[in-house]
Amino acid sequence: MTSSLPDGYAISTDPARIDTDRVHAWLSEDAYWALGRPRAQQDKALAGSLNFGVYDAASGEQVAYARVVTDAATFAWLCDVYVDRSVRGKGIGKAMVTAIRDHLEPLGIRRVLLATQDAHGVYEEVGFKPLEHPERWMALYFS
Repeated sequence: MTSSLPDGYAISTDPARIDTDRVHAWLSEDAYWALGRPRAQQDKALAGSLNFGVYDAASGEQVAYARVVTDAATFAWLCDVYVDRSVRGKGIGKAMVTAIRDHLEPLGIRRVLLATQDAHGVYEEVGFKPLEHPERWMALYFS
């Protein structure tokens, strides 16, 4: 299963290309899971993650972002997936998540987890499934 980016867009894992101001604005102002996230916390998260950006090939402007927290050997957590409102509906999100899946698969990672409130269908198209044994999973929450 492959999904390529629409013509005129390119994906990169180069952290130097990430428009950190734009990503912080997207997440802290428009993403339900990260509303109000402080800039210092976002920068720290970005620094400790494998980052993916999608860019308009003509202008170089970043139009989408996702990050993966991983040991690059056994486990990965896909998070902060965001596509700019101006380019939604073009298949950029699905193509980006497919590229992330294809980037991680050869590393030997056993599972990639994510949490979503409203995009289950998009992730299912890329191969994600509900947890097989959710009763085995636990979380530690800090207030």
